[in-house]
Amino acid sequence: MTTGRRRVLSGMQPSGLMHLGNYLGALENWKALQEQYDCYFFVADWHALSTNYADTSRIRMFVREMLIDWLAGGIDPERSTIFIQSRIPEHAVLHLLLSMMTPVSWLERNPTYKEKQEEIREKDLTTYGFLGYPVLQAADILLYKPDFVPVGKDQLPHLELTRELARRFNDIYKTTVFPEPKEHLTKFPKVVGTDGRKMSKSYNNTINLSDSEPVVRQKLKTMVTDPARVRRTDPGNPDLCPVYEFHNIYSPQAVKDQVNKDCRTAAIGCIDCKKLVADRMVEQLASTWDARAKLTQHPSRVEEIVETGSKRAAAVAGATLHEVNEAMKI
Repeated sequence: MTTGRRRVLSGMQPSGLMHLGNYLGALENWKALQEQYDCYFFVADWHALSTNYADTSRIRMFVREMLIDWLAGGIDPERSTIFIQSRIPEHAVLHLLLSMMTPVSWLERNPTYKEKQEEIREKDLTTYGFLGYPVLQAADILLYKPDFVPVGKDQLPHLELTRELARRFNDIYKTTVFPEPKEHLTKFPKVVGTDGRKMSKSYNNTINLSDSEPVVRQKLKTMVTDPARVRRTDPGNPDLCPVYEFHNIYSPQAVKDQVNKDCRTAAIGCIDCKKLVADRMVEQLASTWDARAKLTQHPSRVEEIVETGSKRAAAVAGATLHEVNEAMKI
């Protein structure tokens, strides 16, 4: 799949079922990128071990479901290379080689390192794997020599570490094996969950792409609204209502304007407001659900796509690792 287009690489951890936050924040951006770039998208299953090493019982299931969600959501295997990280051993080899030259201080300054330890107290994250996962991330990127990596502003420090490792390798071995990938800044929208907080697997407040229509409607029925609106006759404030944020995403402007006006005057109740947005959400998710159903019934098709993508990725990764070995004289 050699093209003259510039290359983009991105990955996603299979740490749970894919939800609307993942879809709106990342997958829709990937769909747009494949229109003009040579895209490599991978399931980062080894990365999932950095926080879930003690329980790996569902990782294969999450990998399978994630691939189905990508394909059903519009990632086209004819225009993008889709693969699984663990099927390309070069990721692990380059991770090992880069770790030999990575100063520990570079890893300890990673803002995510301590933040996650504070956030996920129920797991022991004082492991080498968790400390060193940015090196594996750098290996994931540098193997494919992408021109761009789609990131939000909060992820820029991770990409800068990748560039620092590329410069360090090239300087130590007097070579230019690794170009420095640039950021493709993406505005990842904050998608609220059913409890009003950011949609997250760890909060158990997600609407998943694999949820059926009845499940989606039920989750929206129980979603929190403007906390000051206790009775049906109380006027509401859409600016403070998580449900209205879904109207901003899924409803046409005329519906948004009407709901905004009616909520403030108590002309519409929360139940009717939720039904309106549920109808729009279901309408827009219908094609994805149909595609999911077909892919679920034909798992061999998904495996065929991954096998083809993994072969393409392996060819690129193998060529890069050969250059690395030559530069290091090993």
